[in-house]
Amino acid sequence: MVAAAAAALLLAGLTPSAATAAAPSPPVPQLDWKQPCVEHFECDTAQVPLDYRTPQGQSIQLAVIRHRATDPAHRIGSLFYNPGGPGGSGTQALPAVYDLFPEQVRKQFDIVSFDPRGIGSSTTLHCFTDPAAEQSLLSRLPAGFPVGEEQQSAWADTYARFGRQCADSDRTGLLAHLSTADVARDLDVLRQAVGDKQLSYLGTSYGTLLGATYANLFPGRVRAMVLDSAIDPVAWTTGRNPQDRALTPFLRTGSDLASARALDAFLDRCGAADPAACAFSAGSPEATRAKFTQLLDRLRRGPVTVGTPPQALTYDYASAVSIVTSMLYAASPVPGFPDTGWAALGAQLQGLWTALGTPAASPPTGGLPSQAQTLGVLCADTANPPMDADYAGLADLAGARSGAVGPYWVWQTQRCAAWPAEAARDRYDGPWNRPTSAPILVVANTGDPAWPYEGSHAMADTLARGRLLTVDGYGHTVLGNPSSCAAGYEERYLVDGRLPPRGQVCAPDRQPF
Repeated sequence: MVAAAAAALLLAGLTPSAATAAAPSPPVPQLDWKQPCVEHFECDTAQVPLDYRTPQGQSIQLAVIRHRATDPAHRIGSLFYNPGGPGGSGTQALPAVYDLFPEQVRKQFDIVSFDPRGIGSSTTLHCFTDPAAEQSLLSRLPAGFPVGEEQQSAWADTYARFGRQCADSDRTGLLAHLSTADVARDLDVLRQAVGDKQLSYLGTSYGTLLGATYANLFPGRVRAMVLDSAIDPVAWTTGRNPQDRALTPFLRTGSDLASARALDAFLDRCGAADPAACAFSAGSPEATRAKFTQLLDRLRRGPVTVGTPPQALTYDYASAVSIVTSMLYAASPVPGFPDTGWAALGAQLQGLWTALGTPAASPPTGGLPSQAQTLGVLCADTANPPMDADYAGLADLAGARSGAVGPYWVWQTQRCAAWPAEAARDRYDGPWNRPTSAPILVVANTGDPAWPYEGSHAMADTLARGRLLTVDGYGHTVLGNPSSCAAGYEERYLVDGRLPPRGQVCAPDRQPF
């Protein structure tokens, strides 16, 4: 009887720790794809249960988008795509990256994406009456991350108030149902809505956690799954040993170390390049590293303004480090986004360098908009040190092991320290090795600056049927830093189920500079 009950829960996508009895099957939404949408794409809205324990109860809306297979005579089915985040909008991301998908995949699959619950045009968590009210709370925060005791105290206090505001404003109960496990159950309902017996999926960045969660909640429903730039799921959700509980999630996964390695590579390659290729080059790797250190030392003493009004922008130490961290993601320019790539980062740093003689009156302040869309998922999925933990000490630890970029990663999840506890109600934290009906392909750059290559290796090793494909290059996600070699293997796997050889290593199409 116990085994039968556990099997029923697994088929329903509910683990014994998440429910006491198997819930009825959720209704399958009807999609007609008639809503006006981006050119060449079709959109619709799907109704899904708020709570999969009571699937016939209250429902929420998911915004969905698709591009039809360009060779319908040889159509295989639908390929679901998730861009990551957390907080990434699939309805916005898919049109931007569609042309990066392998040609044969575009021919033989409808490419489908959606805004996960709580995000974008789907039902979202409303913590404030309007964006101005949110920014009023965040207005005293430093841009980027806090530096020094005063800023750190203000940061912790503000995000504690942010969490209370979200709890007090949640009239629908959505706050308790924003975990990646909830999104995985939505994904299974959408799979049924498009008529596929099994799921074909490509997830990048945080979308790899969604894929791994789906694979372990619904192991018999995997047709093909590509996880591009993966998270170590154990390190992220719980940690691999008791000592990990004292660390923030990004320190457990080593994201700070990954950014530090990528920054070192950028400075070395920039320094070895001609200034025409990298504007920040000082003529050698050593001189360029020293120049970067001098730049940060100057910014620690006060902000500077780059440009002239009305295009002028003000930067201080933390905002500059935050921009550097994010711009490491694209090693080469992303098609359609001219201000990306390490050459663009070099130009940005050189602009700061030349502006050092023009101090600003005040440092930049204010938080990112719509943070509830990120925190609703981020805080539900992770185990974080409590509010009274020594986050300043953890930031010092990150700085000692990762340099300037280290503290950035600590303060991102400090925002979760006082997040309402009910958010973790549906959280999934393993097991991660349930045998799946098909093998899963994990793809990763060795020089990924966000989710380190070691995390993708751990994902492939942790999954019951994982296979790792390595790209010896830089940047976050192989999709965003293309490799024709890797794309060919992904294409053959998604279309025909053929895995690359064990230990296969590909080269990127372009190297920085």
